Amino acid sequence: MSKYVYPAIIEKENEGYSVVFPDLPNGATCGATLPDAMFMAGDFLSMTLCQYEDADLPLPEPSMPGAIQTKPGAFVSLVPCDTFAYREANDTKLVNKTVTIEAWMNRRAEKAHLNFSRLLRNAIIAELNLK
Repeated sequence: MSKYVYPAIIEKENEGYSVVFPDLPNGATCGATLPDAMFMAGDFLSMTLCQYEDADLPLPEPSMPGAIQTKPGAFVSLVPCDTFAYREANDTKLVNKTVTIEAWMNRRAEKAHLNFSRLLRNAIIAELNLK
């Protein structure tokens, strides 16, 4: 699964807005404006959950928004993220892979002008149900 939603506590500060994810250790970010803070929240959440996925760690269970206590003036907002889309946009380093296929298949694929890299990428996405 690559789509997640976590609650965040948003609070107006002197110089902008703070965002705290109560379900994530050290889960905090901020922004100069409310839209900026919400964008940063999505970015922070995506980056953090990618780290969990990469380390094969279980993701924390998201709290129910109504169960979260806030200070006066603060509010709870749900922040969505898609770790697959985040990786597509940010983890763009290319790696080389050596593949072995039969010679006849190679000849036909080259005649058809197939892009081997794109074909392999699409097959991996399909095999792992990433989209």
